[in-house]
Amino acid sequence: MWLPKHLRKPVMNEYVQGVEVESDYNGSVPEGFEIIELPAAKYLLFRGEPFADEDYEQAIVEIWQAEKKYDPAFIGYEWDEDNPRIQLEPRGERGYIELVPVKERK
Repeated sequence: MWLPKHLRKPVMNEYVQGVEVESDYNGSVPEGFEIIELPAAKYLLFRGEPFADEDYEQAIVEIWQAEKKYDPAFIGYEWDEDNPRIQLEPRGERGYIELVPVKERK
């Protein structure tokens, strides 16, 4: 996922990977990793057509182009820059999937 600046700690990158755990998780955390809490958010899911694994870059670009063209105002929302964009593992058999945060328009 891509973290907005206010959710990054000084040593954390913009682009991070992780797994979801319960909010009361107290198990071990691998060295170099840390637990962060993300706020609740609403997302629009963009999903492309299945693709050959070697064509994953083009599959990503197609979704990014679709996101740029889409105006969530059509459904009463606007882009939410305060929450992370989420990318699922690019797997050709299901198509590229990305979730973009939105919030109700004021």
